[in-house]
Amino acid sequence: MAPGRSGAGSMDGDRGGSPAGAQRQSRPHRLLAHRHLLRQRACNGEPMTRLPLITGTCIALLAALAAPAAAQEVAMFGNTPDRNMVSDETGVVSEWDVDTGRNVLWSQPVGSQAYGGPVVANGRVYVGTNNEGRRDAAIEGDKGVVMAFDSASGDFLWQMVHPKLSSGRVNDWPLQGVCSTAFMDGDRIWYVSNEAHVVCLDAKGLADGNEGPFMDEENMGDQNGDIIWSYDMIGELDVFPHNLATGSPLIVGDVLFTVTSNGVDEGHVNIPSPFSPDFIALDKNTGELLWESNPVSEGILHGAWTNPAYAVVEGRAQVIFAGGNGVIYSLDPETGDLLWEFDCNPKDSEWILGGRGTRNNILSTPVVYNDRVYIGVGQDPEHGEAPGHFYVIDATGSGDVTDTHVVWHRGGEDFYRTMSTAAIADGVLYISSLSGFLHALDPETGEEFWTYDTFAAVWGSPFVVDGKVFLGDEDGDVVVLQAGREMEVLGEFNLGAAVYCTPVVRDGILYILTRNRLWAFQEGAQGEPF
Repeated sequence: MAPGRSGAGSMDGDRGGSPAGAQRQSRPHRLLAHRHLLRQRACNGEPMTRLPLITGTCIALLAALAAPAAAQEVAMFGNTPDRNMVSDETGVVSEWDVDTGRNVLWSQPVGSQAYGGPVVANGRVYVGTNNEGRRDAAIEGDKGVVMAFDSASGDFLWQMVHPKLSSGRVNDWPLQGVCSTAFMDGDRIWYVSNEAHVVCLDAKGLADGNEGPFMDEENMGDQNGDIIWSYDMIGELDVFPHNLATGSPLIVGDVLFTVTSNGVDEGHVNIPSPFSPDFIALDKNTGELLWESNPVSEGILHGAWTNPAYAVVEGRAQVIFAGGNGVIYSLDPETGDLLWEFDCNPKDSEWILGGRGTRNNILSTPVVYNDRVYIGVGQDPEHGEAPGHFYVIDATGSGDVTDTHVVWHRGGEDFYRTMSTAAIADGVLYISSLSGFLHALDPETGEEFWTYDTFAAVWGSPFVVDGKVFLGDEDGDVVVLQAGREMEVLGEFNLGAAVYCTPVVRDGILYILTRNRLWAFQEGAQGEPF
């Protein structure tokens, strides 16, 4: 799976990978310097569900989860840990004109492909992209880039540049850049780089000096990023990202949760690292590994590129991950122990290479709302359109709840494959499919209120704010609809390039990232004609 299409071609063509039937062994297991024992088979060959923690680490993790949040702005994919694509902001524009500059506050070019963000807090907006924008003429070639802009003026502040992996497209597809949407909290941001590093940066870059403890940044100067710490998931955990390492980290207290992007090899048959973890928890301050979980193991279908959610359901804290086998896993955030699991594919479904089968993996992010998990299934968009499934799961169960805790389900011709994350507000659930349909449903029953057809592929998610629903599509159109049980289109506006990301709002300003440009819209603003 790689999100970009610019010159990339199909992801499942003849790629010279491992021949059919070839057996490839997992990479060697080893004991790391900090004495975390990784990738060892446990329970007579069964995949381990967590990394056993020493007593001191257990105590530290409990304290970290209980740590009170500081009084400062926090931003993330989905706005809150439950990942519901809804904001309580008001005064948001419902129309704009890029040709005349009406209601356009500013716009800035990024790279040629942009899939990370935008995310906004503390006066700065961050996006993930590639190096085709050449903000620094001295930095040449294909790179992964995180860019920071002033959220009010649009001024470019700094960038963090990551080299490509030497293994090539099997782990780091050309021109995709950094696809992770960062987590922002105060003076720090965290994301997953194209190198499969979980990275913590100083939110101000090097403009306020190098804070350390990492002091070996390749690019110095005020307009470059300042690394606080970096955790190498390939080097430390032996994971094998398929085409792309990404995932938008979630932080609760002092604990960071993320997926590892572990997947299949270039031949799409063998799993190079079946006993490497699928999900991990790190100390957000130091990058120390707290636990790892490997429930998917040899069940990986393609890869894992989604994001965890967090909620407390009937007094029980849960961190909820989407596995690369199409299964939702709820884990204890303190230990990584399995609480419950739910298979999002029918028992008779079949995985066939190239997307021709009926079994799907998950590219969407789980949303937790009223003690229920809302999730849809899908595949790499290069696999095309096909019937999918959308589930609502009661999150109060334990063990395998596949047959017992379905609240309602839509599938087949009623719901196609999706990459989108749900938005639930005022008694309406909004969810889009890759085929371009935006569904408005009853979140309690699944009853359909209305469906809007964008007539283009949709990769991002509907975003609900100020009584309106915003949704971008691959044709570069952003539709604005009145939120509610009756469909009312307020307008449709073209931004000149595909919109693969989800809009966000901060301080009344609407931010939309297209494939190659970041836009900011505000009521009454007058920008330069584009």
